[in-house]
Amino acid sequence: MAKTPEGEIKDQVRKVLDEMGAYYFFPAANGYGRTGIPDVIACVGGHFVGIECKAGSKQPTALQQRELDNIEKAEGTGLVVNADNIGNLKNILENAYERRR
Repeated sequence: MAKTPEGEIKDQVRKVLDEMGAYYFFPAANGYGRTGIPDVIACVGGHFVGIECKAGSKQPTALQQRELDNIEKAEGTGLVVNADNIGNLKNILENAYERRR
């Protein structure tokens, strides 16, 4: 079965996080959790990161953006990763970690 465009982005995110030695998981979307939780929850260099993966140039829904904003307010990093910025993900994560130190 062919991967969806969003699935391809998730695979690329997984590869970058593995290369960085990050802890991460993909929360199950089973209807019992809070709506809008990011696709990937990670800890990179001791820093909390929530990543919303989108196909093409798509943007998060209002509920997803609310969760990313709440992560930022708590001094974590909330990111939207899509085809426009996936190539820079490692740099984005490294810069976010440095800004918070």
